[in-house]
Amino acid sequence: MKTLLTMVIAAVCLGPAATMASDRTNKDLQAVIALQGKPCGKVTGSKRLAENDYIANCSDGNSYRVTANANGRVSVTPQ
Repeated sequence: MKTLLTMVIAAVCLGPAATMASDRTNKDLQAVIALQGKPCGKVTGSKRLAENDYIANCSDGNSYRVTANANGRVSVTPQ
């Protein structure tokens, strides 16, 4: 489980540098949110705030800030 989470975080962190994240990044964010046990449905949009720092908007109306620290620890907080 830890390895899967590490791979997902790596994919999120290595995503595109553009302001609006790609569909691939949205899918990775969706996986991270689900692994944290948060309700979301599908990630319909996301915005990269900084390296390892995203806002994800979900189809069920929830929004989350997804961050990873230098040690790879992930935080998913409601917005």
